[in-house]
Amino acid sequence: MTVEDRTHRTIAVVHAGLGQPSSTRLLADRLADATARELEALGRDVTVEVVELRDHGHAIVDAMLTGFPTGDLARAIEVITQADGVIAVTPLFTTTYSGLFKSFVDILDKEALTGMPVLLGATGGTPRHSLALEYSLRPLFTYLRADVVTTSVFAATDDWAQAGDSTRHDDGASSLPQRIERAGRSLAELVSAREEHAKSADPFSSTPSFLDMLGGD
Repeated sequence: MTVEDRTHRTIAVVHAGLGQPSSTRLLADRLADATARELEALGRDVTVEVVELRDHGHAIVDAMLTGFPTGDLARAIEVITQADGVIAVTPLFTTTYSGLFKSFVDILDKEALTGMPVLLGATGGTPRHSLALEYSLRPLFTYLRADVVTTSVFAATDDWAQAGDSTRHDDGASSLPQRIERAGRSLAELVSAREEHAKSADPFSSTPSFLDMLGGD
């Protein structure tokens, strides 16, 4: 492995924003930018790959029915599982992650994210929903045995009005830019310190083709 290989890191960003533009995509981009800046400050070259789940909605349903993701969805899963770190962001509906986001997680191999550094983010209308990150989203990735970064980021609607303000609020809470920078730094440090993980084997590589099963040449 060359020195260049040892210093390079890939961050996969997966988000379940539905609108265009989307506050969920905006948060995902801000987290990715913060992480990339911190990794570069640590002497790492960075590639950021973005997976928009809205583009794979029908394929996700098909994969749930057949058990086999194919085409662009299979390639998107490979991007995520082969990355050195993952940023996962979802909108919150009725105080939990979106159905699209959960359906995507459901089609992942249960070992696919083992040990993977993961930074969690969520968007919602009110700060009262921020605890959903801790009581629903974090346990989901803990179940998958991902290495979830301690700092997660929730962005309520009002946070975007203050997104250019890096000062603390009157109640002592950190501003959204401060939280994003802190979370990006935490993920970057974890990813930078981690040796390039062994690339996961394709879980379907050993599956025989129909021709093989029929005894064809």
